[in-house]
Amino acid sequence: MTAIQRDRRFYILLFLLVLVLGSNALLYRSPLTSQVLPADANWVVIGSLIDLAVVAPLLILFLKRKERITVKAFIAWMVSGLVFARFLIPSAYFEPFTYVPLAAIGIEALIVLAELGLVALLIWRLPGIIRWIKSHNESLLFSLPSAVEKRVGNHILLRVIASEFLMFYYAFASWKKKPSAGEAYFSLHKKSSLIAFYIMLIHGIIIETAAIHWLIHEKSVILSIIMLLLNVYTVIFFIGDIQAIRLNPLYVQDRKIFVSLGLGKRIVIPMEEIKEIKWEREAEEEKINPKETIDFIAKDFETLPPHCIIEFKRPLAANLFMGLKKNYTKTAIRLDEPDRFRALIEDQKKI
Repeated sequence: MTAIQRDRRFYILLFLLVLVLGSNALLYRSPLTSQVLPADANWVVIGSLIDLAVVAPLLILFLKRKERITVKAFIAWMVSGLVFARFLIPSAYFEPFTYVPLAAIGIEALIVLAELGLVALLIWRLPGIIRWIKSHNESLLFSLPSAVEKRVGNHILLRVIASEFLMFYYAFASWKKKPSAGEAYFSLHKKSSLIAFYIMLIHGIIIETAAIHWLIHEKSVILSIIMLLLNVYTVIFFIGDIQAIRLNPLYVQDRKIFVSLGLGKRIVIPMEEIKEIKWEREAEEEKINPKETIDFIAKDFETLPPHCIIEFKRPLAANLFMGLKKNYTKTAIRLDEPDRFRALIEDQKKI
């Protein structure tokens, strides 16, 4: 019933958005425009500006209900709406309001400058970030984002920069490092075909780049360069992801479980936040809901069940691709040595 209500709400919002955009388009770009609009149409134009700069952006943001609504997102859509209004409304009617899109673009420019200021602050505080990382005996995959957050801030731009740095670091600067090993370390990928699958994808992308790039290059140089850059970025990401998987096994330290599977997802689970752990058959039989459970199961050519499902006392934040964060109430994990991991966790719970 809830799903039906959500779908109904989505279609109602979509209908209202189409109605707002369509009515304004008909008002200014139809054969009846000159007959419908009065000579002094300032109030009509003001109403259209409100529609395109306020109402339509709000409808779009509510349609994208999976994303958190922020002031920055609203301003970005508002600027887009005003720029669209400038092209939609004929110059004869829009002339008294030509300053409005320029003012909105100016606000957006100030936001961009503020974000560039954050980048400058990040560079300024880089020595302190490096010292913080060295003082904490954690994997760089976990320590770098935490250091940036504590020393600079939690802005999404900073998280994206940290995520991109990790990708390039693991792709190009981590080849001399060896995977951490010991009683508290547990690999997740060695008994799967995940690495082989990634290598196969990289080979496929390289062959596709070599074959298609020259074919498209004859028709559109710009498109061929864009596709080449995207393919190069994808290969770098896959290489970095492989290295991150190899060099960052699950580990238990300071009564916390640090678990990751490449660059795309990671979470820190304090032992005191564990409500319940289901093992083996009980974990295999539980249906995993991706909205509330983050899984750390190395992809294989067949779907494999988890060895354990850990339920939290409260939702915990997980770091995802490109610095995104999402709260989960459970995690499903598949390990290469599940029995040894279970023994360690049960010993930790006794302390």
